Amino acid sequence: MVYTCGCLKGFQTWLGGTSHRMCPEEPKSPDAKTKTPFSQFPEWTRFATPCRNTPSPGSWGRIPGETFSVDVELSIEEQRQNKDSTIFDHRRRLGDTQELISWSSPQHTFEGSGIRKASFGAEQLLASPGSLRRAMPPSDRERLVRELAPTATSRMLSKVPRDVLKAKGTEGQNLRRKMLDGAVIVFFTAGYEGKRFVYERAKALGVRSVMIESADSWSKGLLSEGIIEKFISIDMSLSSDQVYEQALSAIQQLKSDPKFGQASGVATVVELSVPVVARLAEALGLPGHLPDAVDTARNKHATRAALKAAGLPTPPNVHIHNVADLPQAAKIVGFPAVLKPICGAASLGVKKVNSEAELANTYAEVYAEVRSLVVSSGALIKNDGNGVGVAANSVIDTSFLMEQYLDGDEVDVDIVMSEGEWQYAAVSDNGPTLEPYFNETWAVTPSLLPREKQVALKELAINSVKALGFTCGVFHVECKYTSTGPQLIEVNARMGGGPVYQTNLSTWKVCLVEETLFAAVGVPSRPDVPKEPVVCIANSDVNTLRSGRLVDLNFLQPLRRRNDVMSFSCHVSPGEQVIGPQDGLPTWLVEIVVSKPTPKEALDFLLELEGEVQAEVRVS
Repeated sequence: MVYTCGCLKGFQTWLGGTSHRMCPEEPKSPDAKTKTPFSQFPEWTRFATPCRNTPSPGSWGRIPGETFSVDVELSIEEQRQNKDSTIFDHRRRLGDTQELISWSSPQHTFEGSGIRKASFGAEQLLASPGSLRRAMPPSDRERLVRELAPTATSRMLSKVPRDVLKAKGTEGQNLRRKMLDGAVIVFFTAGYEGKRFVYERAKALGVRSVMIESADSWSKGLLSEGIIEKFISIDMSLSSDQVYEQALSAIQQLKSDPKFGQASGVATVVELSVPVVARLAEALGLPGHLPDAVDTARNKHATRAALKAAGLPTPPNVHIHNVADLPQAAKIVGFPAVLKPICGAASLGVKKVNSEAELANTYAEVYAEVRSLVVSSGALIKNDGNGVGVAANSVIDTSFLMEQYLDGDEVDVDIVMSEGEWQYAAVSDNGPTLEPYFNETWAVTPSLLPREKQVALKELAINSVKALGFTCGVFHVECKYTSTGPQLIEVNARMGGGPVYQTNLSTWKVCLVEETLFAAVGVPSRPDVPKEPVVCIANSDVNTLRSGRLVDLNFLQPLRRRNDVMSFSCHVSPGEQVIGPQDGLPTWLVEIVVSKPTPKEALDFLLELEGEVQAEVRVS
């Protein structure tokens, strides 16, 4: 069991904070003596296999001659109960969207927009892609690739038959891992310290990692530990276009360094860095996402338009520029609905609207909320009138998206794409968010939803990734199965944060880090997925239920030395002021990860533990 304790002080601290989550490199299985084989359970429900075995998503039959990939039948004692339909709109994990906002924010001006530039982190959080350059036309991109010399890794890949590189099974995966040995991969930004496992895994695979970060980043210490081979500091307080130019110049200079030579790939596991990495890959002629695809995925209105154009389910939505747009939006969208900033910052400014009578007041409220924020020392905070910080409305597009409220069960789908097709797609359930602030509660994998719902959600997630223009890489896709069918929430063009890595590694033995690295250097992905889940995982972010000053950490005692508790990460410190849902955005106390032979058992055990934890929480 692994446990660590750190400090996570609500929303403002998450903006520049540190997660202390630790993830294992290998799956931790329950004691073999206590694990019951799936085939021995008398009652069955089916789940959609996460591995690819058919030419198109949604048809999960077996291919003749391929026995490694099957539909697995999983035992549970009872079917999942329908959840309350009044689940609020999804709240993105704060640690993944705000881990970069730790730099000051000088003021600039966007060309032709009248909006001032802020620091790279604030700009990407509030107004992505901000000042970043436009994507290259396809003809220019193709010409650049032809003109640039191939990298050492691409030359090596060209000598290996493609069908050998794409071989399935353990031997094929081991060959692909060997292709990473000695590859120079540049990581643009490290994320919070909980991402350390990414760079440790890269080191274990023989990757020669180069880190580009701010001079005071925790990741600088990885150099002295031998985990990375070069640390390049750049000024992250500058605007996005200036940060991009610094990073591009630094990567180009590696070519003249005899110790490194030309970089084989650029990568990131940080949400706010994805637009920059896409443009770096494009300029360097390296594998990576198209900038247009990334920009579309990070803009809520553009995402909906892309799905609609592809004939995929899309809730009614309207782009609201000012109060005059509200009556027409009400007619088109109807109620209940959700108002959200077009370029969101987690769930800031997101609110449910139940009727037309509420709409004007709600719009005024969320508009005022966004305009009341300032960026100070990188943190997004309320303006207290002391004159410190840059007004958020000077860097954010204060228009809103109003769309139909999505009821129903929420899932995450973790996807690996390669050469334009999905190679892995695993569905996990998310519990109801804590109203009305959209705080995450629990998750469980494999999903407990009926198999036909899982298949529909999985198919929508895969097709949404394609509709946005992505062809390869790792994606964390969020969806809901609503009363009108499956609907997309959002596509994140990178590995999911929090326990996502650990969950996929432990349950399906799929390492999303190595799949990320494969995509970065152009190695095709064919994850080696077992026939059955190795273990079933449930995790929870325990929310504070009452405001006050935290007396102690005795609430961690129920988690210590408990069988099947894989890890827990404390987010608070004794004496800290914590917030309950009655007073604002609730504080997360601790993240818990557990395993059991079935998802139902895992979820039941998790909720039992959470009850024990809550009983020991003391605030004054």
